Amino acid sequence: MMNPKEIIARRVAKELKDGDVVNLGIGLPTMVANFVPKEIDITFQSENGMLGLGPVPDKDHEDWDLTNAGGMPVTMFTGGVFFDSATSFGIIRGGHVDATVLGSLQVDEEGSIANWIIPGKMVPGMGGAMDLLVGAKKVIVAMQHTSGDTFKILKKCTLPLTAVKEVNMIVTELGVMEVTDKGLVLKELAEGVTIEQIQNATEPTLIISDDLKTMEI
Repeated sequence: MMNPKEIIARRVAKELKDGDVVNLGIGLPTMVANFVPKEIDITFQSENGMLGLGPVPDKDHEDWDLTNAGGMPVTMFTGGVFFDSATSFGIIRGGHVDATVLGSLQVDEEGSIANWIIPGKMVPGMGGAMDLLVGAKKVIVAMQHTSGDTFKILKKCTLPLTAVKEVNMIVTELGVMEVTDKGLVLKELAEGVTIEQIQNATEPTLIISDDLKTMEI
């Protein structure tokens, strides 16, 4: 049985378009690079100064001198380039990133996101999340639907916000939701998951799309 993270990463990969410049956040989002169809040409960017990232390296084949913004080893395609942080954030803030895929602690029905800190816990900082959320043309949150019995998709985020009303799409192992002015529209359901099951795992009331589909992975 496919694990939830792989289900999410495979579905997000289908959302990317040929020619896109895409930033992948740390953790689960980095898996997306492994599932991009071979006929699609995507340029992956990391905010610590890289364009042209490849798939996550196999275990025991990592190069720890080549890491992404989260300090995890990456690969680079031929033709990939390195540059300083100022240039990297110029790319992000200049609107040259077509999509960013980010994990999250919480997302709400207005598209606000809290993904950088839990009060009282030590973290190194916000990183590039704030810039990516407002600079990328499309924001996709890729995360598991709940944390145990705790909602992660809320009516209103309760943790400190990273950005307000910037998320466009949420992809979880249960389904795909689009953020709209009217609320969260359920566009796709994972195979074997019912509307009742995904609603019970979601705090806000979902709007069911007239064209509800089974999630393809």
